[in-house]
Formats: sequence, structure tokens, C-alpha cells
Amino acid sequence: MSVSETLEQAPQQLRVFAETTATASRGRVRLRTLSNLRWMAIGGQSAALFIVFFGFGYSLPLVECAGMIAASIAVNVVLALRYPASHRLTNREATVYLGFDVLQLAALLFLTGGITNPFALMFIAPVVIAAATLNLGNTFILGGTAFAAVCLISVFHEPLPWPAGEALVLPTLYQAGIWASLVIGIGFTSIYAWRIASEGARMSAGLAATQLALSREHRLASIGALATAAAHELGTPLGTIAVVARELERVLPRDSSEAQDAALLREQAERCRAILARLANPEETLLGETARLPLGPFLENLVEPFRGEDIDITIELLPEVAGIAPPQVWRAPELLHGLGNIIENAADFAKTRVRVQARWSASRLSIAIEDDGPGFAPEIFERIGEPYITSRPGSFALGETEIGPSGTLDKHEGMGLGFFIAKTLLEQTGATVGAINLDSGGARVSAFWPRGTIDGEAPPGRGEG
Repeated sequence: MSVSETLEQAPQQLRVFAETTATASRGRVRLRTLSNLRWMAIGGQSAALFIVFFGFGYSLPLVECAGMIAASIAVNVVLALRYPASHRLTNREATVYLGFDVLQLAALLFLTGGITNPFALMFIAPVVIAAATLNLGNTFILGGTAFAAVCLISVFHEPLPWPAGEALVLPTLYQAGIWASLVIGIGFTSIYAWRIASEGARMSAGLAATQLALSREHRLASIGALATAAAHELGTPLGTIAVVARELERVLPRDSSEAQDAALLREQAERCRAILARLANPEETLLGETARLPLGPFLENLVEPFRGEDIDITIELLPEVAGIAPPQVWRAPELLHGLGNIIENAADFAKTRVRVQARWSASRLSIAIEDDGPGFAPEIFERIGEPYITSRPGSFALGETEIGPSGTLDKHEGMGLGFFIAKTLLEQTGATVGAINLDSGGARVSAFWPRGTIDGEAPPGRGEG
């Protein structure tokens, strides 16, 4: 499978991450890299100038050429004093930086024979560097600058340095060939460098997306393994708790508060055993004869366990276009647990009201859960959906052991895994999950599906393809 196919099949947040990685990998070259390359060019230009003038004794405008080299030295010194060596240049800065090199080289060649100077080949270097590190627009700017410089110095230039009393005059056709070879060389090498760099960026982005997906799957698999172990280990103590609670109910006065507490303890123990049964065999427990329900009854079944005397949970079914019947939704385990967890969180944090709003059209289906609670804490809002991120007091994630601010249990306590698991499970059904704080107070968590993902002919994640 190709990298592009892998990214197309990745969840939305993985595709965004990969695209961001690919963009960030281009156009962020370090200043030290370009400065070192310029020092090398300065050294080569100085050596060539020294050898031609003092070694061969050829006449050339030494002061003007030395001034061009001194300008490059000055630019490097100023940039070294202004920025740290690790400074990374933006696309625009790097374009200006390399554009200066093109113009400086053009000025030197103008003084020393134009394109008849063998060192005209060095025009290729800045453009190739731009193609390998910058975006396409800035590469075009550098390529256009180099093309214009080659055209100008091919017509306007000083004579090529040569022994005194002799003159080297190349045929016009030969000079045209040199010009064509320079232009073609600049174009070919820059396109080749761009394609290679782009393919490398796409491969890096694909690798980053794959690593992120594997990391998420590994964490989810680890949680699943912990849940299986918990189901096995907790079965016996929960059975003991249920037996003891039943014995307490039998010996305590029927109408006493202690008997009511014992009955509540037994009911909660039985609820825990039912949850463990679902963890042990989710397919048979969650999918039965009513494996597919209309959207209204489906949501009613979801919210029923969380309704209480102090929390009003309402369901709104709102077709975006009149006349479209409510979809038939699969009771997939991922869907039930993911939405159920979000509804439970909303009911925990709500003051008086939770609203479950479903909308659908011919192309998409959305389910949003709103509450009138305090909303998401600002310090964790940007990291919602990551594991062990929670605003619940008394969290004992990441090694913390204190329970509650004063050592007591609180209904809002948690490890910061609930929303992470819910979001991951919903994304496995094809959903895009988002969360916002409402201006009126409270929070809103929304999930969007393309039609046919959770209301198609096959349950989500089990169809062909």
C-alpha cells in the first residue's frame, strides 16, 4: 500500500498531522547551513580571484571583484551577530538570502566575462538548494532570478580575463549554447531536486502518521488488556461483595437506612459484574436481536441509564432537510461505549440539564451532547482527547494517589482516560469528534459521520472494503 493510500484511509486528525509534518519539513533550513555554504563560496571565489590575478597574471577589475566578495563576508558577519547559529529561516528569509547569492554571483560574472566564464555553472547551486528546502513559489522566484541574471550577463559583461595582448572571442552560436545549457541545467536540476525533496517529505509525513496511529492503537490495546485483566480479577471480589450485601439485607431491619445502603451496595456490585460481562464478551452482550434501531430509540436507550432526579436529559431529532426519515443506526460496541461515555461525563458535570441533539441530511449524520456545567478547563482544552488529561479533582493519573482534594470520593473523579477512549472508539466508526465550550456556559461534544458509516448495510468497521 502506498503512502498516499495510507493517509487517505487514516482518521482526519492523522491526515492533518501528516500534512502539517510535510509542510513543516520544507522551508525551515537553518541559518548555519546556508552561512557555511556561503563561506565555502567566499573561499572558492577568493581562491579563483587570487590564482587568476596573481598566478596567471591575467588582468581583471580586482577592486570591484574584491568588493563583491567583501559584501558576502559582511552579510555573513551581520547575520552571525544578529541571530544564533541555530536560527531557522522562514521561506521568505531563505529566499532573500539565496537571492542575494544569485545577484552577488551575477555581479562577479559580469566583471569577469559573463556566461563565458566557466564558473557560470555555479548559478545552479542556489536554485537547487531552494528547490530542496523551500516551497514551490519561492523556488520559482529563485529560478526566475537566476534565469534573468543569466540572460543579462550573456549580453552585458566585461571581457573574460585573458593574457595581455590576446582576446578570446567565442562564436555567438557557441555562447548561445552555453546560455541554453545553463538555463536547461537550472531548470532540470531544480525540478529533480524538488521532486526528490517532495517525495522525501511525503514519506516522512506518512511515517509520522503511521507512528501516531500505531501509538494510539497500542495505547488502546493496552487499555483493552487491562480491562480484560480487571474483568478476570474483579469477578471474585465483586461476587463476595454481593453475597455479603445480600446477607446484610437479610439481617438488618427492612426499613432502616443501613438496609437501604446494603441494597444499594448489592445493586452497584451487580452493575459492576454486568459491565465486566460486557467487557468479556462485547459482541454478544451489546449486539442482539435489535442490532439496528431508528435514531430516536437508539438515543433513548443510550441516555436511559444516566437519567436522574436532578438531571434532565432531553433528545432532539432535527432533520436538516424536511422529509428525510431518521436513519437506522447500528448498535455497535464502539458506538454505544463511545457515546455512552460522553453522555455520562455530561451528566456528571451538568447542573440541571443535558441535551442530546441529532441532525441528519442525505450526506452526513451528527450527534452533539451539551451540558450546562462549568465546561472544559482552559489549561486542558487544547489537549482534549489525549490520555490522562482530565480536569476532575482528585485525579490519580500519572502516579498520583490522593483521592479528592480532602481524601474523599467525588463523582467527578477519573483518570483522564474516558474521553480518550470514547474519542478513539468513535473515530474507529468513521466519526470526526470535536469539543467546544459554549458561550452560555457548559460544553458541547460533537461527532460527525458520513451517511452509510453507522447506518449502512453493515455495522461500522465490519463491511467490505
